[in-house]
This record gives sequence, structure tokens and C-alpha cells, in this order.
Amino acid sequence: MRFVLAIVSLVIAVVLAGYGVAQRTVLADPDSLTASVQTTGDATVTVIDGATLDALEGRQSVALAGSDTVFASYGRTGDVLAWIGDTSYNTVAFDAETQSLESSVVEGEEIEVPSPAGSDLWLREYEGEGSLDMQMSLNDELSLLVVSDGVAPAPTDVSITWPLDNRTPWAGPLILAGAFMLLLALVFLLWALLHQRRSRGPRRKSIAPPKQPRMPKLPRQKSYRVRKPKAVTQTKGRRSIRRMTVVLPTVLIGSLALGGCSTDLFDDFNAEDLLPSPSASPSPSAVTVEEIQPPTVTVGQIESIVRDVSEVAENADASLDADELAERFAGPALELRASNYEIRSDDSSFAALPVIPSGPVEVSLPQQLPRDADAWPRTAFAVVSGADDDENAAPIALTLIQETPRSMYKVHYAVTLEPDVVIPPLAPEGVGAPRLGPESRLLSLAPGELLPAYIDVLNSGADSDSFDLFDVENDGFVANVGVEAREAREEALDEDAAIEFSVEAGDAETIALATNESGALVSVYVTETETVTPVEDGATINPEGATKTLSGVTGSETGVTATYGDQLLFSVPPVGSDEKIVLLGFSQGLISAQEIP
Repeated sequence: MRFVLAIVSLVIAVVLAGYGVAQRTVLADPDSLTASVQTTGDATVTVIDGATLDALEGRQSVALAGSDTVFASYGRTGDVLAWIGDTSYNTVAFDAETQSLESSVVEGEEIEVPSPAGSDLWLREYEGEGSLDMQMSLNDELSLLVVSDGVAPAPTDVSITWPLDNRTPWAGPLILAGAFMLLLALVFLLWALLHQRRSRGPRRKSIAPPKQPRMPKLPRQKSYRVRKPKAVTQTKGRRSIRRMTVVLPTVLIGSLALGGCSTDLFDDFNAEDLLPSPSASPSPSAVTVEEIQPPTVTVGQIESIVRDVSEVAENADASLDADELAERFAGPALELRASNYEIRSDDSSFAALPVIPSGPVEVSLPQQLPRDADAWPRTAFAVVSGADDDENAAPIALTLIQETPRSMYKVHYAVTLEPDVVIPPLAPEGVGAPRLGPESRLLSLAPGELLPAYIDVLNSGADSDSFDLFDVENDGFVANVGVEAREAREEALDEDAAIEFSVEAGDAETIALATNESGALVSVYVTETETVTPVEDGATINPEGATKTLSGVTGSETGVTATYGDQLLFSVPPVGSDEKIVLLGFSQGLISAQEIP
């Protein structure tokens, strides 16, 4: 019976261990699924939407081929489609039933597209010659844009590979169970052999044959015997067999145990994905992800945009090229820097404007859009500080606008922040802030009313009805341009000349982004004009410095007009707050000068 138990245990051990090994070898499922399709037609763009890429779980491996050059980028699906506009494009979809890709064409009025490389809409870009292999982990809100060069047809060969869940969580336990049953078989075998040995009792004596008559004894003769050493012989018989029966199972058990203890054989029973998928930005409150409106750009995009802005500004500052600057600047920021270039091209001693640091980005606040809206223009705000080794780079607050899907974010306001300024609390970068309209009543002063009220403070000082709304005591711009500063300029002027001041709203839109607790960051543009005229007939006005350089006038009998552009950034508290409106920073410079006709 004991031998039977040993045999049965051995059979079970072989079955368990064999099935465990087979799960990892001959019975193992494929570890990936590859689906391919070849697009037809002459469309210059191919779109692989998020639903296709996220059709199966795990990281996607995308292979593209079929054109001389291959470019791919991914971004939010709405941004991708907005960039394509009314251009014909291929779509690639996944058929779950056939486990294959299908291609179709969406017809549009246009055929060619500009190069998408470098667009601020993309989260990442890829480029290759002839073919391109990528690994990504995109959710169903992102899409992949594929082109050749925007003129030639898009790459025709598209292949997507997803990892499959071929884990075998029972392989390790089965092998260990087989090792245990083999050990148990060895125990039964030893038990059986030991029992068999003990059960051999004393043997009965055989029946003696009948006695024969004794032969006479012969005399004993002495003999000499040589003792020979015993030859060493190989042990044979049952003991050697028993040793083999002990050694072989021990070796097998050790091998199976070591193999079963390998971490590769123990897959997680509860793992949901082979590879992690991109996680959504953490919500600052109990609001669900579906309720959060997406921001226009991510933190990574803002950092990339700021680096490019800094590089363009650095090159343009060095070459004094306003056309190059226009790649990343517009509005008041471009006007001020272009005027500075014009002055410095004639007077190299004139001071340059503060540099635009490349980082780090201390504060970023993208505009928040409704989930069902992909409207343009879009706005983003960032505060950039200089590197540790660049003491001349003061913190700069940038207000950027993207006019169309195919245009770049451009700096409209570049404001140097006041010393020790405190930026009000802002929404997380992953949430963003809505842009407020000029008539918004969430603030103590509507964005559209802010500039007229502040101009009145500059012109009237303490007599202004809006004086108490602003923190004038800590306002550096009022100290430079306000009533007292004007009086000081008049006193310092020659008696033969008169000066007049005027302040007007500049030709630029007011931009307001909401802060926490219903406040706002508001960027405005002001132009101030100084007109110097002679008091008596025949007197001459002799402009100096930048006014002389920019106007080209050395002396005038009619007078000279100089206009300054002022970019201002305010922190406006919410309606009902006792706090005052605070000027966070400003940038000022001469933008035009001319002789009075």
C-alpha cells in the first residue's frame, strides 16, 4: 500500500509540475496583438483618434511607414481636429470583432497643410526618415496626427501593437505543489522500504539431512597462509539502489522548488494593466474629473513655450531684428521692443529692455475652456524668474495669446514685477482659470472699467473718485507718472518751453484671468504722451536722448511729441472685498517721437 501511495504521489507531482511548466511554454497565450492597415487616397493627414489607440489596455506601439519623411504628434482630439480645419484627412479605427484596423477618408475643401512641427498644441512630437516607431500611452481624449511634409500624401502603412494579458498566476503554485507531491512520494517510498526491511523476521531452519557415517580424521598439517589486502569493490545491490532513490528525488525537488520560487512564475492575480496608463491631473476638490474643464495648455507646454519665447527674444535682442521678434511677440510687447531696437540701432549706448528669462517658470495659469468648446483665441499666464547665474534677469510676468489653432502663442504683455510682490492664490495648473469678460461683476471693479478708473487716478491724483480703490501708496507707476511726477517735470523744464501730459487707453485688449476667491489678474495697456512746445515765437526745442534718436529731430520751432507705452498688471479683489486693487508690475518705454507739424 505504501508503494502505491508513493506511485500515486509521483504521478500527481508530474501532472502538477508539468501543467505548471506548460502554462509558461506550450500553453502560453500571445503577449501582444498587432493590427495593421494601409490607407488609400491622397490625403496629406492621417488621424488616429484616442478611441482607436485606447481600444485595448496597455501601452501602444505605433509603427508608421510609406513616405520619405514621417512626422507624428499627439494632443487633445479637439486641438488636433481644429488644427486640421477643413482639410481632407484619413482616419484609422479599430474593429473589436475582427481585431483589425480600418481606414476611411473625411473629405474637406483643402488638400495641403503647413508643417505641424513646433505647434504649441502638441504634447509631444516624433520625426523619422522612411519609417517611425513610437511607444505611447494615450487615453481616449488624445489623438495622433500623422503627416509626411504637409504636401505629399501621409504615410500609408499604419500598425498598432497592444500588449495582451498572458499572465499565468497558477504556474508557480502548480510547480510548487508538484515539488511538494514529489517530496511526499519520496517520504512514502522511504517509509515503504523501511517497513519492508523491518518486516523480515528470523527465518526457519531447514530440515537437516540424515547423518552420514563419519570418516576417519586425517592428521592435521600445518600451513602458511599469506594475508592479502581486500580489494576495493563497487557496492552493488539494494543499498546502492536505495541511495539512488534518495538522491534523484532530492535533486528533482530542489530543481522544482527553485524554479517555482522564481518571481517570473508568480503573476499578480489583481493587476489590471500590464503597463500604467497616463493618470489624470489630481483634482483640488471633490469635483469629479468629468466636471473639470480642461485648460488650454499643460505645464509642460507652457514651459516649452516660455523657452522658445526666451530664445526668440535673445536672438532678436542681439540682432535688433523686429521681424524675428514677431514670431513670438505681438501687441504692446512687440511695439515696445521694436521701438527699443530702433533706438539702439542708432544709439548703441541706449539701455536694452529686460531680458526674457528661459526659466524656471514659477507660476503658470492657463485659460480654462468649457469641455465642449475649442474656441480661439486662447490665453495663458506665466511668471518666469531668471536663472541663479543671471542676476540681471528680473521676474517677468508674461501674458500670451494664441489667435488661431495654427498660430503660435505670442507674448502680448511682458511686465517686470515690482520688488517683493505677492501673486494672489491661483488655481492649479491642471485646472486653469476662466478668462473674464470686460463686464464681469465678480470683481470690485469690472475689467472694462479698470483702465478708465486708473487713468483718472493718474490725471487727478487724490481728487479722483477712484483713488481709494487702488493701493496708491505702494504703486511705483503712479510715483513715476502721477500728478506729483508731472509737477516735478514741469519745474525742471526750461522757462522757454511748456509741457503738456495726456494719458489714454492703449490700442490693446484688456485681459483678465480669474484667481481664487473670485479675484482676477488683469493686464492693461496705457499710452502717455508728452508734448513740449516753445513758449515764445522763434524759440527752439532741442530734444535729447531717446526722443532725439527716435524722432531724428535736433531742434524744432514747433515742438516735439513723445509717446510712451505702458504695460500694467493688476490684482483685482472680488466684489465686496475690503482689499484694494494692487499694481503687481509694469513695463514702460518710448514707442514713438516726432516733430509737431
